[in-house]
Amino acid sequence: MMKLKSLRAFGTTIGLLGLALLVPGCSDAPKVERPADKAADVRGTPINTPSAPAPTVAAVSPSAAAAAVPSPVKRDDYALVGFDKLAGYNFDLPDELLAPQSNKLAEASLRTSQQIPALVKAFDQKRVALKGFMLPLKVKDGLVTELLIMRDQSMCCYGSVPKINEWVSVKMTGGGVKPVMDQAVTLYGKLHVGEMRENGYLIGIYALDGDKMAAPDAL
Repeated sequence: MMKLKSLRAFGTTIGLLGLALLVPGCSDAPKVERPADKAADVRGTPINTPSAPAPTVAAVSPSAAAAAVPSPVKRDDYALVGFDKLAGYNFDLPDELLAPQSNKLAEASLRTSQQIPALVKAFDQKRVALKGFMLPLKVKDGLVTELLIMRDQSMCCYGSVPKINEWVSVKMTGGGVKPVMDQAVTLYGKLHVGEMRENGYLIGIYALDGDKMAAPDAL
């Protein structure tokens, strides 16, 4: 049942955008389809020394202990955030949360927010670097301007259905990036954490204003 709800949300994200998919083996024409309510097929990976008086251990002050905590890892001034955090929790997606009645939309929005951990919410409005697999959605002059970056290689023609916290909707703020298939890429930009709805329907919880992309051989 959980996979069915993820399939519906994932399909609606793509369907409502109404954009072309650049996936080998798929049609180049724009597709606006609502996937069937069934799970997709899954295919496919961390000297002894002489005795001496015991050394005196100096007390560590709280301020010194705090200073010893490493700062968040960054790359080019972007905080590194991975799907180990973004997808590292269970997100329950019942029908009343996916497509609530209009008079219960506020309640559904609150339930959506309550399921996202504080650790993940801390990345909201932050400049981050996120590694994942590209699913192009919109192309202009050979460059991808809108895409999904996903935890796994779940494409339109094969693969497992991603959960709603296993993809991020990306809109490039510049002229777009080169399409890269079947290889992990790193997208840089400002991350938005929180529900995204279209006509009341929940289509995602993560979005990224993309600044740039690192080539696979540079990762």
